[in-house]
Amino acid sequence: MVHFKHLSTFIFALLSICTTPKAHAQVVYSVNYASDADVKVFVSQYKSDADLVVYKAQYKSDAGANNGVWYFADYRSDAKKKIYFTEYKSDAQLVIYFSEYKSDAGWKNKSKQQLMY
Repeated sequence: MVHFKHLSTFIFALLSICTTPKAHAQVVYSVNYASDADVKVFVSQYKSDADLVVYKAQYKSDAGANNGVWYFADYRSDAKKKIYFTEYKSDAQLVIYFSEYKSDAGWKNKSKQQLMY
């Protein structure tokens, strides 16, 4: 026999899980024109110059929630953010560095974090 107290706790827990908002994955799409972009990005050769250290995820499910783990979508409609890679640092809103290691990914300049929300 199930007690009402335990049943109500179970239902509350189940509803909490089902209604928790999911984090937006950092699925990005690289556009060809700056005017089409949400964010203009410059890729630095040096980690120390970056606002954000980025790790390229192999699978969409591995993409992070604004933590520098990016998945590059094949289609613009699948992306949360459209980015344009600039040739010059002065033209960019965000400077990134690509790392080979997922553990390196993350914000170095948190004041720019809102660009990827």
